[in-house]
Amino acid sequence: MRKSKFKTRDEQEVIGYYEVLDLIFDNFSEIKLSESYIKQLHQLLLKHSDKDHRHRGGYKNLPNKVVAIYPTGEQKTIFPTTEPALVEGEMFELIEWTNLQWNEKTIHPLIVLAIFIYEFLSIHPFQDGNGRLSRLLTTLFLLRQGYEFIQYISFENHIEKNKKAYYDALMTAQRKRITHDDIIDKWLLFFLESLKALTEKLDKKYDVFKQKGGYLNERQKKLREFIVEHRTVKISDLSAAFPDISPNTLKKDLQYLRDEQIVSTVGQGKGTVYVIKD
Repeated sequence: MRKSKFKTRDEQEVIGYYEVLDLIFDNFSEIKLSESYIKQLHQLLLKHSDKDHRHRGGYKNLPNKVVAIYPTGEQKTIFPTTEPALVEGEMFELIEWTNLQWNEKTIHPLIVLAIFIYEFLSIHPFQDGNGRLSRLLTTLFLLRQGYEFIQYISFENHIEKNKKAYYDALMTAQRKRITHDDIIDKWLLFFLESLKALTEKLDKKYDVFKQKGGYLNERQKKLREFIVEHRTVKISDLSAAFPDISPNTLKKDLQYLRDEQIVSTVGQGKGTVYVIKD
């Protein structure tokens, strides 16, 4: 039987993006900042792409440039990116610097992340898919730094709705990158304000759900029903009963049920037992 294909490039990009996003949600604690992981994520991102199959998971071998495409269809070149021969060295330095900053903790992790994304987009290491991959990496590293709210709201959607401000913030600095005079204060503000806007949007959604008595998705409802039926359960019981749900997702759902005061816990560590709260 022949494998079905997605006809349009938009379809290919969307399915690739959300497959990688699901992978990140389920495995973010295991995916570290390294060249090999970045290349693997890029390969998966373009898995369904006909056009870019030769460039999956490999740095670019031809010059490329950042082009802003506004909702009106207007295109504008921002600046020429790093030359292919220099990409590997610049990516190595960027990854080393970022890991060092996160380990030393002398700079706030969100500032480090904003700088990493700016440099990544400026290097533009892959022939295609750099913008999408930068949003996936943003989600990954927010999760790794403990900002788990990003699981419940879309950074990609926010960028799509604010493309002009996004490109303008990048262009302000990147125009002078070739002379090493780029100042990224406007980009830092855009990045941090975007995260603030997302958290505020999520808070509003949460307030609506709280007014309705809380919100559970279908998966969380099944977990609640299982706990009601069995009275007391451990996470190992849930893993055995729901093998299609990853351990990370189970932990996330259980924490949400606790936050909503639907379940409570008895014990600690591996001996933790979950019960329905009276």
